[in-house]
Amino acid sequence: MESARTARPMVGIFWMLVTGVCFVAVTAIVKYLGPRIPPAEQAFLRYALGLVFLIPMLRPMLRTRISGRLLALFGARGVLHAIGVMLWFFAMTRIPLAEVTAINYLAPVYVTLGAAIFLGERLALRRILAVVVALIGAAIILRPGFREILPGHLAMLLAAVVFGGSYLLAKVTADRVNAAVVVGMLSIWVTLALAPFAAAVWVTPTLAELGILFGVACFATAGHYTMTLAFAAAPVAVTQPVTFLQLVWATALGALVFAEPVDIWVVLGGGLILASVTFITWREAMLNRGPITPPTPATKV
Repeated sequence: MESARTARPMVGIFWMLVTGVCFVAVTAIVKYLGPRIPPAEQAFLRYALGLVFLIPMLRPMLRTRISGRLLALFGARGVLHAIGVMLWFFAMTRIPLAEVTAINYLAPVYVTLGAAIFLGERLALRRILAVVVALIGAAIILRPGFREILPGHLAMLLAAVVFGGSYLLAKVTADRVNAAVVVGMLSIWVTLALAPFAAAVWVTPTLAELGILFGVACFATAGHYTMTLAFAAAPVAVTQPVTFLQLVWATALGALVFAEPVDIWVVLGGGLILASVTFITWREAMLNRGPITPPTPATKV
């Protein structure tokens, strides 16, 4: 199986490039939408409109027997992910595209730490050093004491932690049911968890705004689908470095479309974080273990 996957690295890289384009499109569309609709409502509409993509998953979901404990895990993940999505939508309207993309690279690092704390994963010295490098990258992006740390930065830092926790719960549930059920239950629970927050700040959206948010749902769904195609063609250790291009594209898009200044420190810090994640992923592949550290796109909205 592994040899078949490694025999098609260029196919995996191609699909990961497409994945990057999809997720950069998500961030650009949300940025274009602006802050008129509150973040909680934007997040709710993104998931509510995206429920249409659950139709192909209904049959396996209805056939699956779900225990009370598993249902609780799905619910906990949905609430956690809902918080992360709200924070992400808030950050998108407050800080540049490149900074959102770069800080989100931290999520797989938090997964590595969480796996050691909660799943008993061994944290060897090399992995500890890689985590330290990632944290240095985050410090380079934020540069506390040299620039103002905005609420959007804090929201995105917390979102990366929350998305990491969501992924760890996904790992636990994925061992019990198939992937379609995991994805479907996430969409349902996140929609339910976001509903009261959206209702509390509801602003009636226009048809154009609904269309824009449906576009977000389409690109996000397409990105997760092409990501699975990338993993089917090549190992994560091959496709992970390609995700750095998302930062390049986000930086270029922010400068050309939204007149955001290019910050070389953000690119450098994001590069360090992604290099750290890539190293950890490569080590997992070399040790022939089941992967714990997720690919960066797996922690997207």
